[in-house]
Amino acid sequence: MKAVEAGTRSLMEFAAERGEAYLRTIESRSVFPSAAAIERLAELGGELPAYCADPVEILRMLDGIGSPATVVSAGPRYFGFVTGGALPVTLAANWLAAAWDQNAGLDEMSPVSSALEEVCASWLVKILHLPPGSGVGFVTGATMANFSALAAARRAVLEAAGWDVEADGLIGAPNITVIGGEEIHISVIKSLGMMGLGRNRIVRVPADSEGRMSTNLLPEIQGPTIVCIQAGNVNTGAFDWAAEICEKAHKRGAWVHVDAAFGLWAAAAPTRTHLMAGFAGADSWATDAHRWLNVPYDSGIAFVREARHLKGAMSTSAAYLVPGEKRDPYAFTPEMSRRARGVEIWAALRSLGRTGLAELIERNCCMATRFAEGLNAAGFEILNRVVLNQVLVSFGGDETTRSVIAALQADGTCWCGGTTWHGRAAMRISVSSWATTDDDVERSLEAMIRVARKVKGK
Repeated sequence: MKAVEAGTRSLMEFAAERGEAYLRTIESRSVFPSAAAIERLAELGGELPAYCADPVEILRMLDGIGSPATVVSAGPRYFGFVTGGALPVTLAANWLAAAWDQNAGLDEMSPVSSALEEVCASWLVKILHLPPGSGVGFVTGATMANFSALAAARRAVLEAAGWDVEADGLIGAPNITVIGGEEIHISVIKSLGMMGLGRNRIVRVPADSEGRMSTNLLPEIQGPTIVCIQAGNVNTGAFDWAAEICEKAHKRGAWVHVDAAFGLWAAAAPTRTHLMAGFAGADSWATDAHRWLNVPYDSGIAFVREARHLKGAMSTSAAYLVPGEKRDPYAFTPEMSRRARGVEIWAALRSLGRTGLAELIERNCCMATRFAEGLNAAGFEILNRVVLNQVLVSFGGDETTRSVIAALQADGTCWCGGTTWHGRAAMRISVSSWATTDDDVERSLEAMIRVARKVKGK
């Protein structure tokens, strides 16, 4: 037994040493791996070995081949896909939670996991200015957060029409109309498809120049209806006109759902709270903690104004699932067995506090503004009004812009992705990490301008 304990300790110490070494050298790494590093990944495959291997050697191989092939999204100069690196305290909490190896489905399976979720739910509802008593589900990411909230919406609008969708399904049920803006996010579309409401049946409302739903073109609402709006367009960071949409929708008995994967966090920053005006009047919200709260993957959160709708859509029963007096986490999420996601969220919130979270969000937004100002001063076109942490830039024609993006990614100083906006190719800059400093912004800005001018031959 002592030999086993010593072996486990040695293995964990080695893993911690390798992890610490990776983080210590993160700033010197190219943000995207080299072609050679990616090619070496083939060495991790082949035939499954017939016999056991030394665990330390397995980790040594994983680190030696895997680490060079990582995208350095945990670093300070990754500006792709609204990805924030994990705060050190959340990474450490994640390691501790992994050692606990808790199944966070039932309170009696993990009292600490259940308690932390309750604490986090209470804190988040207050910080994000959502209705007190909202039901909260801790899920994998924005897609499952949208799915969970929309499942609650489906239950509510069909219940109002006299139909129990959990018991009787959708066959023969009253038709549900789903209304969304032209810029509705793919995670909402995917969720609607998984729910059986259809990806192609969304009634699309035209969007304005910033991607906001044109409220004056909102169609007439009749019967069971779900209206999907955005807080933080994935390209521009723009926010739909929530107050007006909620008023129109609720007059006709419709449910309003907010896709707010990163935009919801604006509510926590005093200088950005105005962007969330009217959104608390919706019925459900979906966000990601692994984006702007900077916790490890996977960590999404679903909020539903009336908790009974979320619980009714997600919970189930069996003889061995004896309900207790305390909150059972599984009753608010699609999964039953799952990891304890509340651990890292609690660690992030407890360490940052209200002021720290607000400062993180505001600092990232100011950095986005600096990128826009610097690129504009260098003669490149900014395609959006920078209100949050998103910047769209064109370097000329579509072919030129795509060439600049590819060259910048190959340069390795920073990483930004491409997108298409109003029919034009653009580079998208998303500033979301606690680790990004003003120096990182200036260094990245210099690389963007240098690479762009080289591509354009100036």
